Formats: sequence, C-alpha cells, structure tokens
Amino acid sequence: MDDEEAMAVLKAVGRQIKMWREAAGLSQAEFGVRIGYSEEMVSSVERGRRAAKPEFLDKADEVSGAGGKISAMKEDVEQARYPKKVRDLKNLEDEAVEMGAYTALHIHGLLPTPEYAQALYEMRRPAYTEEEIERLVAARMARKEVFERTPRALITFVQEESTLRRPVGGRMVQRQQLEHLLEVGKLRHVEIQVMPTDREGHASVSGSFRVLKLRDGKTLGYSAAELHSRVISTPREVQILEMRYGMIRAQALSPRESLAFIKKVPGEET
Repeated sequence: MDDEEAMAVLKAVGRQIKMWREAAGLSQAEFGVRIGYSEEMVSSVERGRRAAKPEFLDKADEVSGAGGKISAMKEDVEQARYPKKVRDLKNLEDEAVEMGAYTALHIHGLLPTPEYAQALYEMRRPAYTEEEIERLVAARMARKEVFERTPRALITFVQEESTLRRPVGGRMVQRQQLEHLLEVGKLRHVEIQVMPTDREGHASVSGSFRVLKLRDGKTLGYSAAELHSRVISTPREVQILEMRYGMIRAQALSPRESLAFIKKVPGEET
C-alpha cells in the first residue's frame, strides 16, 4: 500500500480476521489450510500488509463463523487496493455532471478493455509485479462505473488517431478495444471523437488533460503527466483548459464521423 488511508483500512480488516480466527481456536497454519491459502498469506493479511481478495474474505467468514461480518468488508478492502490517486480521481468522477478528456498517447483510462489495460501496465518500466498489475487493472475497471450511475453525466472524449492504431497487447487486443469504443460511443450520454493525424490545426500538443464540471457548480482540470498528475483548481488555468478542450473538439472529427473512422481502422491494419 502506498498511503496511510489504505494501510489503516487493511490493518483494521486484518485485526478483525485475526480476532475471529482466534475465537475459532485456529492457528494461522490451520486457518490457511481450511480456507485454501498459505500461512504466509494469512499472516500478511492479518498484519495489513496485503489486501485480501473477495474469495479469501468469504472463505474466512465461513470457516471462522463470522456470520457475514468478514464478507461485509469486501468493498472496503477492494477500495483500499486501488492507488490513492485513482481513488481521488474516481471520487471526482463520481461528483461530475460533465467530463471531457483529451488523450494523446493511449486509450483513455475510462475506456480500456481489461486486456488492453493489462497490456498497457505490462509495458511500463520499471516493471510492475504481477500483483501490482492486477491491482491497477482492477482500479481501472472500477472507474468504469461512472458510465452506469444515475443521474447520467455527459462524458466526452477526444482520442488522437495514433492511439487507435497502436497495437497495445497485439492485434487481437487492439481489435477488441476498438469494438469496445464503438459500443461505448453508442451510449446517449457519451461522445467519442477522433483527432486525425493529418489535421493542421491542433489547440493542444502538450499532453493529455481533462475538464470536470461538478455538481456544486465548480469546474476543475486534471493534467496527466509522466510521473506527477495533478488536479487544477486555479480559475485562470481551468479556463485555459476549457478553452483548449472546446477548440480540440471543434477541430476533431464529429462523433458520428469518429465512430465511422474507428470502424474502418481494423481493416486498414490488416
């Protein structure tokens, strides 16, 4: 875990599991055998060093006779598994009534398939561990809940053409990703636009960013950088991002043209 809030949650959950295990009269080794995990894993979870998976919690609840009290902590543990910056961004997305995103290098974080997200994280250097990749992919997928919540937020995206053509994860993963974009683009509250590479005019060539309008009327920006992403709240800076995003949308293909463009890409790549 990379932040105090997550560590506090995992330690609290670990203490509860230890309390129920001891009340059942089981050692860590015996408990691990009963639930199908190693003694080392049980120890790590009880000390708050590792986040237990849902099946771990369900089995622990069953074996210890906790009556649902351990299983009830699954959502808290799942949230704690996500990096803090992801949790903070998801909180902003949950408060937004309108979101706009320009993405230059890869498919936007709200739009990837699990396979695409997995491949993207596997490319990172220094390399992530398998557990870190699993955690990051799960966090990405959890953010997609924003498409389903009510009331619906208006969500718009502008993707650089190159992000559609880069075969992250291989051609099959790329094809599945493009098909997913077409499905999401059909949602009435979502618009996806493509910025063609041959466009002479481009309002922002300095990197990806977002604009979020919240329920309380406040507008924020979000700048995605290589090592340090940040929320932008200064009115003047937010105004600049809003202006740039509006111009980028005007310069890009229309949503209808963009879906037609995306539909043609797989055939052009074969």
